Amino acid sequence: MPAQTTGRITSAHWEERPVGGAGAGPRLAHASVTNSFSGGIEAADTTCEYSLVYTSEKSGAFTGLELLTGQLDGRAGTFVLAERGSFDPDGTVRCTFDVVPGSGTGELAGLTGSGSYAYRPGEPSFPYDFTYQVG
Repeated sequence: MPAQTTGRITSAHWEERPVGGAGAGPRLAHASVTNSFSGGIEAADTTCEYSLVYTSEKSGAFTGLELLTGQLDGRAGTFVLAERGSFDPDGTVRCTFDVVPGSGTGELAGLTGSGSYAYRPGEPSFPYDFTYQVG
């Protein structure tokens, strides 16, 4: 039976660099990010790499992979989230994510699951929800 958990994400570091598309039209960027998860997922200093497309000056979409090491509802291990989302001109970010199959280690071996979050500008941290099964 799937379990559900919630918590908060705090973004600790964001380093973005352009990778193409200078001038008019869409442009690409790459971001290296460090986050911390609290709540059902306890993972400090995650490693996250995003590819972004800006379709206007302040809006676009992204995909990324995030490596989390810590605990999920008391079970220790590591797993990777595949993330995809969008960002709006007002700064709102919406993201859905899935566990990369086979990425769970330790007590999280066999982990499957999916979740989402929404970030609004000015929030020091933002909520996530996650539905999962282990084994």
